[in-house]
Amino acid sequence: MDIQGKVFIVTGGASGLGEGTARMLAAKGGTVVIADMQQEKGEAVAADIGGAFVRCDVSNEADGQAVVAKAVSLGKLMGLVNCAGIAPAEKTVGKNGPHSLALYQKVITVNLIGSFNMIRLAADAMSKNEPESTGERGVLISTASVAAYDGQIGQAAYAASKGGVVGMTLPIARDLARNGIRNMTIAPGIFGTPMLFGMPQEVQDALAAGVPFPSRLGTPQDYAKLACHILENDMLNGEVIRLDGAIRLAPR
Repeated sequence: MDIQGKVFIVTGGASGLGEGTARMLAAKGGTVVIADMQQEKGEAVAADIGGAFVRCDVSNEADGQAVVAKAVSLGKLMGLVNCAGIAPAEKTVGKNGPHSLALYQKVITVNLIGSFNMIRLAADAMSKNEPESTGERGVLISTASVAAYDGQIGQAAYAASKGGVVGMTLPIARDLARNGIRNMTIAPGIFGTPMLFGMPQEVQDALAAGVPFPSRLGTPQDYAKLACHILENDMLNGEVIRLDGAIRLAPR
């Protein structure tokens, strides 16, 4: 796929991995629709890159439909990059009793159901595209985490949500093969995002030191480069790529 002249949706595009991806897609000539709950920040990023912003709860059907409708109105929707997500931590049984069921449900709803909601809506719109010379009509990229494989203490909900994203990667790719739509997932390791920057500095330093090579935090640009390569390489389909500097998470 040639990114130039195509339309892309980036959920969570107002900050972190999503913002980095939105900016790189725009730099390559794409038109980006940022779907995010952070209205002021999202509008500012969209204005900066010549894109559009739609306030969106990714788990809400009507919100997702509004995002896709906006994207289709701007041109040929050829890509969705799911970066929206939350990562609260709570033990299965903690000092105050059992894990909050409401919190567990919220994490699954945003990270897993939200990703699938946007996938199904974007894929439906893409299936109506005229195929490219490669035969493809669109590409879907979701964000899992190395926690899907190496979930740490307090990450039962988060790891489950990201494990679900990993688990649906191949069946969705198989579902959409007949439509010429590819589906991929990126599983980042320890990345410098607003979620991580909320942690104490010594914790951030320890996490960076734990990455075998390169021994640093991943950046939104690292993620964005891989997302763009996935879009451009039509043989990548139905797979999860760990983007983690060879880290394997310890229990805590």
